[in-house]
Amino acid sequence: MTAELVRGQNHPLSRNRVEIRVSAGAAVLALAATADEGGRLAGPRALAHPGARALPGLEVPDRVGDRHRFTVDLDAVGTDVHHVRVLLVLPPGGPARFGAVAVPHVAVADPEGAELAGYTVTGLDSESAVVALELYRRQAAWKVRAVGQGYAGGLGALLADAGLAGPAAAELTAAALGLVASGDVTLAALPTGGAPTLPRGPRAPQDPAQDPAQGPAAPPPGPPDPLPAPAAADGAAAVAAAGGPPTIDYAHPRRRRTTAEAPEPAPRPAPAGAPGEPPRPVAGDASGWSMDERLYNQVWGMFEDLARSVAAYRSAVDFADSRLDRELDAALADPRHRLGSSGDAARDTARARRDDLVAQARAVLDRDLVQLSAEAEVVEPALPAAYARWAAPVWHGGAVPEEGPLALRLGDLSLPERPGLRIPMLMRLPLERGLWIDNGRTGSEAAMTMDTERLRRLAMDMAVAHAARLLAVHPAGRFAVHVIDAAGAGAPSLAPLVRAGVLAAPPAAGSAGVTRTLELLTRRVDLVQMALRAGSPEDLPPDVDRAEQLLIVHDFPHGFDDRAVTRLRYLADEGPAVGVHLLMVADRDEASAYGPLLDPLWRSLMRLSPVPDSHLADPWVQHAWTFEPDLPPTGSRVLDQALERVARARRSSRG
Repeated sequence: MTAELVRGQNHPLSRNRVEIRVSAGAAVLALAATADEGGRLAGPRALAHPGARALPGLEVPDRVGDRHRFTVDLDAVGTDVHHVRVLLVLPPGGPARFGAVAVPHVAVADPEGAELAGYTVTGLDSESAVVALELYRRQAAWKVRAVGQGYAGGLGALLADAGLAGPAAAELTAAALGLVASGDVTLAALPTGGAPTLPRGPRAPQDPAQDPAQGPAAPPPGPPDPLPAPAAADGAAAVAAAGGPPTIDYAHPRRRRTTAEAPEPAPRPAPAGAPGEPPRPVAGDASGWSMDERLYNQVWGMFEDLARSVAAYRSAVDFADSRLDRELDAALADPRHRLGSSGDAARDTARARRDDLVAQARAVLDRDLVQLSAEAEVVEPALPAAYARWAAPVWHGGAVPEEGPLALRLGDLSLPERPGLRIPMLMRLPLERGLWIDNGRTGSEAAMTMDTERLRRLAMDMAVAHAARLLAVHPAGRFAVHVIDAAGAGAPSLAPLVRAGVLAAPPAAGSAGVTRTLELLTRRVDLVQMALRAGSPEDLPPDVDRAEQLLIVHDFPHGFDDRAVTRLRYLADEGPAVGVHLLMVADRDEASAYGPLLDPLWRSLMRLSPVPDSHLADPWVQHAWTFEPDLPPTGSRVLDQALERVARARRSSRG
């Protein structure tokens, strides 16, 4: 049975040798591109086109036509290939955009000819090139995903988005399309009478709303790689203005190997599952030079898979509901159905069709959720301390590490379709932007129902937990933590940091303490910037701390005058690039007297909530994810023990 995919949906492949079938409403070029785990093309030779048809494991057609077939042997593409993308491009001299022709259809079939999955590429208009679908590697198995990402800028824009820009992209585009313009590529004639009929007649309409067999039209997917969060998207006011939650910056590391050391051994291949079932998941089953990097990439893959699976389900439900509305309206408009049992039967039939489609979509979603849940069960216990929950056993032993981590866990992310499936929210290090823990009651519905003092205590506890995690997962002396607590209201939460003696100085109180701390860190930013501009970053005065600095600001703007506010904004803007990071615990409403002066400050910070709240979005389909902070278990000494290890390591390094 063929799986009819919607945009963003994936489907497991039972065979590693498959046939790609293309049926289009106009003559098109069918190309193929191979990409690494990050979705980037390795270079011009990663694109198969009529001028260079062959890549390991595949060979694309040598002609322009409305129908194409070519075989892909996934066992032969190479271990460094994780994506095989099928591209459709309108050649010169024909229609200029896909919106002017019948929608193309792409299918994946097994060697015997049975179709495994199909996708009708709807929703195109001004685009002249499209990534129709991709075959991608996941946990030692291959899947197919309906992509449908079009590019009005043509093949050049598509290649640039895949990481191949500049002269290389221009030359490759000219090579692929120039052959067509010069007549070196055979142009297969269309059948007499116009565009060909698409397979299985129901696919012919361009508007999926007119054709129940096509399924729903999902929202256009985001680019293959996550985008940085828009600067204006953080904060409650910015969310309302933008019409949606801020995008989570959850980017692939793409780190370059900086030493000649060999990578750590990869985990054993995933054990084979029962016939017809996916392989059993294995922790670290992703690319990377170290286990930490492989786990980071695996978490990233789980995040994307869950986002896209839920997007396909929600799109199917929306389509089923809209089709039900149309059919009910049609039944009411028909005079024969207004009275008697025929009207009831028509309405019952429409509702049954809706329920059947939703049930099918839910079954596919449940299959994906079961697989992701199984993966989470093996990945979570394998996470290092920087990625792990405070309740994980890894926090109850071990020493302070000798090198810093790749990322830091801020909390968990989940969707309402499976609240129990929580994806770690990992933030890349070094921090490229500051954090703002919102302790105001107007930030979310959950905050509005909570006592003000309790909410403020939770926010400060969350800030202390993040600071303690940063200290515990870095080598001794790598991070210095400063605290501004002008009114002293954060003393109960700060007690573990003060008791362990891991702060750079006692918490700054009053206006004088605020001024002194900000002057110290502002001077450090200025001196490091000057040293970098001079090309001698090592030539710093001996009294300048070379460790990275974290400044926790509690109860802003209490104790701040106009000069202090200006310095704080300066640190937020210039500090991250030279190792000075900001962690604000504040209620934006309390700083309303400054008006728009502080808007750039709030926009520069990533807003987090101390209570569960749906205020963050993924970079692919823009779901609103529920963020839940990770705090040490009540009554546990895990945070104190971690800070004691930090203090001991510092004493050892000095003595």
